[in-house]
Amino acid sequence: MSGPLADILDGQREADLQKAARALLKEPLLTADGPYADEFRLVRRHAAELREWFERNVGWALRTDADAARLRKTPGTLTDATHPAREAARSALPFTRRRYVLLCLALAALERGESQVALGRLAEQVVLAAADPELVAAGITFRLERRDERLDLAAVVRLLLRLGVLRRVAGDEDAYVSGSGDVLYDVRRRVLAGMPASLRGPSMVEAEGFEERLTEMTARTALDSEELRFRAIRWKLTRVLLDDPVLYYDDLADDELAYLTRQRGFITARINELTGLVPEIRAEGIAMVDPLDDLTDLRMPEQGTHGHITLLLAGHLARAAGPVTPAELAARVRELAAEHGGFWSKSAREPGAEPELVEKALTKLVALGLAEPTERGVVPRPALARYAVGEPVVRQPGRARRHVVNVQDER
Repeated sequence: MSGPLADILDGQREADLQKAARALLKEPLLTADGPYADEFRLVRRHAAELREWFERNVGWALRTDADAARLRKTPGTLTDATHPAREAARSALPFTRRRYVLLCLALAALERGESQVALGRLAEQVVLAAADPELVAAGITFRLERRDERLDLAAVVRLLLRLGVLRRVAGDEDAYVSGSGDVLYDVRRRVLAGMPASLRGPSMVEAEGFEERLTEMTARTALDSEELRFRAIRWKLTRVLLDDPVLYYDDLADDELAYLTRQRGFITARINELTGLVPEIRAEGIAMVDPLDDLTDLRMPEQGTHGHITLLLAGHLARAAGPVTPAELAARVRELAAEHGGFWSKSAREPGAEPELVEKALTKLVALGLAEPTERGVVPRPALARYAVGEPVVRQPGRARRHVVNVQDER
């Protein structure tokens, strides 16, 4: 087939493929009856092409069946802790260490259990597993004796509900937390089986250090040839460009930077073709910008009090000559409150609220690769320059003043 109709069909196929790829990057576990059911069907339709692209370019395996599609992602930066799992509730609080442990224990219990489980029964199994001497020695305890422990387990279950591992049949988690009721779930075993993303089971890992264990869990084969080494570098670079807000050249090893210098055009073009992300190349690094602004878990700028304060502090940090301490940033928030407090929530204007406001702002700036905490204070990273608003400049007498935004282009 050729002509206008063929062009239309080709364009639709490319749009569907891109939509499917973006859905997998946004939600690596899609279910047939979940909130991304339409995207799941597109993933199934284009599974062969998606599987080949992800395997070739990032080394991620894609598994699909009638119930779920699972992209087994390995991040480019294994130790990045700035994008945690979050509670599937309005507060969206990040998971604590204990919640991560409970998640693993709950998954293990569900794997050994039946096709249905009550939350009370699951809690009993988790309590038994949590009595393991190694967990106790590591400071992890879980006995269901306190309300906060039940809240932690409820948060884990709600995450599994959102992911589609569990389906609620009857009851409510709030009733369980308050001790007034229980909850019954269907266990979706095919979805459950797709949860692990590591290449090697944790029980097979012999390393003891945290970073060493992560490396061993995600290692493929010994890189005993130049071709394999280049492939590993290409995978890492592409993973970082897909997953992280910014790839900084200073963060790369010499061989990685040399490879990126030669292959930058090819790598960014391949990403753009599949996802629609547009490369923004600067003197210090590369950011893959999303014109649709939905392929992210954090946005900058953002509406609301915290978004406004974060933006104002970003401009302050971008103009700083050196590290800025949290105390100095808190003092700056007090100054900003006098000028902008009328637009902020009442709680943000309360005396003593500044440290918490600063902490929330810095958490976002660090996660977006715009700032870096050090022992001497917070240091702005190069991408923060786009938020460096200069002093008002009068262009001509009688003309309105405007702010100048400094963005350092590649030289």
